[in-house]
Amino acid sequence: MGMEVQEIRLNKYLAQCGVCSRRDADRLIEQGVVCVNGRTAKPGEKVCIQDAVTVHGKAVQNPENKVVLAYYKPVGVVCTERDKYAKVKVTDALQYPIRVTYAGRLDKDSEGLLLMTNDGDLINAMMRGANCHEKEYQVKVTKPLTKEAIDTMRAGVYLKELDITTRACEIKQTGTYSMQMVLTQGVNRQIRRMCQTVGYEVKELKRIRVMTVNLAGLKPGEYRELTREEKEFLYKACGLQS
Repeated sequence: MGMEVQEIRLNKYLAQCGVCSRRDADRLIEQGVVCVNGRTAKPGEKVCIQDAVTVHGKAVQNPENKVVLAYYKPVGVVCTERDKYAKVKVTDALQYPIRVTYAGRLDKDSEGLLLMTNDGDLINAMMRGANCHEKEYQVKVTKPLTKEAIDTMRAGVYLKELDITTRACEIKQTGTYSMQMVLTQGVNRQIRRMCQTVGYEVKELKRIRVMTVNLAGLKPGEYRELTREEKEFLYKACGLQS
């Protein structure tokens, strides 16, 4: 890096700080509600990390502050930021002062742990399928489970519509209709498709763990910030420095 001060456009800086998108930042600057070092910002202006930036008089959080949240996504909330038809978007349901986005989605009918963060590097590291990151689920189906069905899914099943065979996974039966599954890949609606292939329909699907982070203690719709220790474990598991 050297000693030179990196300057970036103010709209990009506000987006990196998680205030809003660049486009919305341009609007805020035009409205005259953004200040840099106490004076009203001009469109197209550049800033550096040392500058004091405020929006509506509130100081903007430096993007060096990496936030990771554990969020219990309720059934019916959609992982999207753009879909105008989605009734409840995750970014609306989760009221948090810094703009965060999800690292690994959960489909609308599923519930459980979503990790939300403003750290793009962490999201990229978690999304790389080759990394075989573990995700654990509690699954309830509509008819009694058989040993054959579990053994078949455990070994990996061919999903015709996606033309892939799922990776071998851990499955533990926990009741007549329920099991816990640990997957290391994130194919679209994977568990529902796997169950369907062996003749089962999923009634309830809940993610209880993503890599080193557990859902423990959260109720639907609640979130918590990861502790420093949890963040360190997670970053280490992703091969990153926290």
